[in-house]
Amino acid sequence: MKRSIPAGGGPADAPPEPTKSFPWLIIPPAVTLIFLFGVPLLLVLAVSFASRGTYGGIEWVGTLTNYTSIADLLYLRIFWRSLWLAVVTTVICLVMGFPMAYAIARAPKRRQGILLLLVIIPFWTNFLVRTYAWMFILRTEGLLNTVLMSLGLIHEPLNILFTDWAVLIGLVYGYLPFMVLPLYAALERLDPSLIEAAWDLYAKPVRVFTRVVLPLSKPGVIAGCVLVFIPSLGAYVTPDLLGGARTMMIGNLIQHQYLVVRDWPFGSALSFVLMAGVLAAILYYLRAGGARSLTRRPGVG
Repeated sequence: MKRSIPAGGGPADAPPEPTKSFPWLIIPPAVTLIFLFGVPLLLVLAVSFASRGTYGGIEWVGTLTNYTSIADLLYLRIFWRSLWLAVVTTVICLVMGFPMAYAIARAPKRRQGILLLLVIIPFWTNFLVRTYAWMFILRTEGLLNTVLMSLGLIHEPLNILFTDWAVLIGLVYGYLPFMVLPLYAALERLDPSLIEAAWDLYAKPVRVFTRVVLPLSKPGVIAGCVLVFIPSLGAYVTPDLLGGARTMMIGNLIQHQYLVVRDWPFGSALSFVLMAGVLAAILYYLRAGGARSLTRRPGVG
């Protein structure tokens, strides 16, 4: 008995033929990545187990002192300050970025492009220039203190520049767009009918947010937190300019070891410990299902 064939020319449920893979196409980018990233990384790893020379430089004498020295209270405080500032920056960016992303996602289509343009406009200016601008705003005779004193809200200038607060302001300003954009990508795909169904079931606003909006926007939340936390943890320019000598983060400590103290082995060890923290954040992101959820439409499956 002959099998009937639909008008389309083949069985309706027949899957498309898999495209043949060409492993040799992977060789050029793999070699490039190994040469540009793998080799330098292995070199830094080897240097982290070496010893510092008498006048700086490297002596190829194996030692674990570089890693055990990180347990010193001074360096632990720097790590803790870096972690604290990175976590607080991520939380503030999430609290500020979520309403912004939701407003952009629910705005009319013709306005979304303009609102997104306003979010990414700061990227048109060099980050170093924008950080210098914050120095003029936050200094004792800067714009912020001038405005507050003219309004009578304060009677003497606030000492904000060269403090942890100045570094926190600079980090939030610099990395807020990295939180808004992935949140917008997740919220824009959110089906409005699900929110309407929650309202029809007499759900309160807080419950609508916690049971509908937040779970469906989880991929954007995770992606935004990772994109903000990782660069905030290893920030260098912002704490160097806005924090001065009073606020040192792990990025400044690594730069100090390489260029000032010339202790390259210890700087390499610090770099790998920082890399371990960043890798832990990425693994958490993958474990939370962010990579899979980003490819899945919210509300489906």
